[in-house]
Amino acid sequence: MMTVDLCVMEEKAKEQFKLKFYALTILLNVIILVAAFIVIALFLAPVPFKYYLPPVLLVLDLVMIYVFVKKYRETKLWLAEHQQPGKKPETEKKES
Repeated sequence: MMTVDLCVMEEKAKEQFKLKFYALTILLNVIILVAAFIVIALFLAPVPFKYYLPPVLLVLDLVMIYVFVKKYRETKLWLAEHQQPGKKPETEKKES
């Protein structure tokens, strides 16, 4: 017999978590895109921009990574604070 521990949230907390999750997802996607732009700029940028654009993009990416990690940890702590232990599901099958 397998037991499942569920955590329940209030509706307001669920909505806040959705917004926090969406913001983190968008930030992570931007980080990945900027990393791709760095690689593209290294090979395809015209010579005057080839030396200045990748380092600028790299600094921008590192700042966004720092912000992402900070927000991720804050959201993780927030989520731990707002979870409440839930009830076990009543749909468990009993062996006959």
